Amino acid sequence: MKKTLKVTLLLLSLLSANAFALTLNEARTQGRVGETLNGYLVALQTDAETQALVSEINKARSASYQQLAESNNIPVDEVAKMAGQKLVTRAKPGEYVQGINGKWLKK
Repeated sequence: MKKTLKVTLLLLSLLSANAFALTLNEARTQGRVGETLNGYLVALQTDAETQALVSEINKARSASYQQLAESNNIPVDEVAKMAGQKLVTRAKPGEYVQGINGKWLKK
């Protein structure tokens, strides 16, 4: 069940980026955003387009985490952390992730 939960979270986060001029994949490869272990995206650049993308992605992730937590009867922060670990692990070479020490690393 946890594997299905993680895959669902990842797909939802990727699909929610399609409505923007800047896609999540583009932002990742351009070093504009980074994944965190807490399940949320962080803007590494402060331009309006990146900030808007991060805000919408995180809003969608939060809603998904809440829904999944309720349907699986687990705390929402646990769902977010599971998703964050998976997103950080799946980051591609050249993308930024935040380590457990809080520092940004380029994979």
